[in-house]
Amino acid sequence: MDNIILELEKAQMKENAPSFNTGDFVRVEYLIREGKNERVQPFIGQVIRLSGHGFRKTFTVRRMVQGEGVERTFPLHSPRVVNVAVERGPNRKPKQARLFFLRDRVGKSAQL
Repeated sequence: MDNIILELEKAQMKENAPSFNTGDFVRVEYLIREGKNERVQPFIGQVIRLSGHGFRKTFTVRRMVQGEGVERTFPLHSPRVVNVAVERGPNRKPKQARLFFLRDRVGKSAQL
């Protein structure tokens, strides 16, 4: 039973999945549907969490919009995620795997 599930997941995985780490600033191009039309919308922000493994791997991106923090979680191997490109690395190397402490900060201190 396990082998069947693993084979199905392997068939759905992207062959060239991007590699990035927690703290990197990424540009996620996500395919959204509005009525009958589809378009690609970019979401640029800092990766604050990587979780899961294999086909179930997800990552959370946080960005500031008009003074409010916006977080969005994306499945890495989803067909709706068109492209993930690393814009730049963090200014300082993070000491933690999950950067939830950035939620409490304001302004430039909300970035690494």
